[in-house]
Amino acid sequence: MNWIEGADASIGPIVAVFVVAAFISLVSTPLIRRVVLRHDIVDLPDERRVNTAPMPRAGGLAVACAFLVTAAAFVWINDTAHVVPQPLTLQASDLMALFLGGALAAALGAADDLFDLRARYQLAGQVTLAVVAVVLGIGIETIANPFGPGVIRFGGIFSVGFTMFWIVGMINSINWIDGLDGLSSGIALIAAITLGLISLTTQIGQPMIAVLCFALAGALAGFLRWNFYPATIFLGTSGVQFVGYTLAVLSILGSAKVAVALLVLGVPIIDTFWIIVRRVVDGGSPFKPDRTHIHHRMLDLGLSHAHTVIAIYAICITLGALSLLLSEVTQVYAFFGVFVLSGLILFAPTRGAFRRPEELDARSYDTDG
Repeated sequence: MNWIEGADASIGPIVAVFVVAAFISLVSTPLIRRVVLRHDIVDLPDERRVNTAPMPRAGGLAVACAFLVTAAAFVWINDTAHVVPQPLTLQASDLMALFLGGALAAALGAADDLFDLRARYQLAGQVTLAVVAVVLGIGIETIANPFGPGVIRFGGIFSVGFTMFWIVGMINSINWIDGLDGLSSGIALIAAITLGLISLTTQIGQPMIAVLCFALAGALAGFLRWNFYPATIFLGTSGVQFVGYTLAVLSILGSAKVAVALLVLGVPIIDTFWIIVRRVVDGGSPFKPDRTHIHHRMLDLGLSHAHTVIAIYAICITLGALSLLLSEVTQVYAFFGVFVLSGLILFAPTRGAFRRPEELDARSYDTDG
């Protein structure tokens, strides 16, 4: 791992945006909690959920506010003061996709927090977010070629399709892992820091993107103070949609870091895939929730709530460290290695063993795990 020349000059801006975003998130989360409690916007206990009492949700609005305010202010300051160099490939429309798309993601998620929308409407909203991003110029055009030298180039319709799949998939990966206090917000925090660090290496060389990633990390760190076990508020759909969308776009901006995001977010991505496979093989809908996610299984093995979350954090940190140490091609190899191993552990030995039709809610879209 080699740092870009002048990487130390980015430390000041990174620390500044992290602290500011963390502070905004830290102080705004209790305010949002009071508002949502006043309007009875809560997650009620049921067979799937681990909370034993009604829990306020929509805390992700604090994360969205902290990131958008801090990151937009830094972009404005950087345009005049040139604190860090901006990638030549980063256009104004890209930043518009990041900020306006992120605000729209939080707004659509807040609508679900308030009205408990059906699955089809949530999915329609996610597709809309992906379309907005693509229209504004966000696109995955190349990935490392794991089968030989060079890169695999995507063009036209395939690039659009893959980009939309990436954004919708990332949102749902964060959504479906959001089943324990602090789990999805902590995983997203680790991912944001990893994406920020790798943006400062010669492999990527994008200090501007690094600053934006650490602004998101700060917003998540401030919120995690209230969301870690025992949580006083959940991210809600507003949070998982905003965080999933923002991570997806940040991993594409400038030089696509899709392989890095695949590896560092391997736990939620792989868990989502194998859950869908298991549900389809068992003859059910892939979108009907149950208690077979990796965190549920770790709880069933006897781990405590906090220990389960910390164990998954440790896995994500390990994968993040690998992404910093490996080349882009070997990052892909590492991801597929973890992918296959996880399938053998999570799917093959337990096929059909966790069917609980009475726990499936046909109206729900697996919100909160």
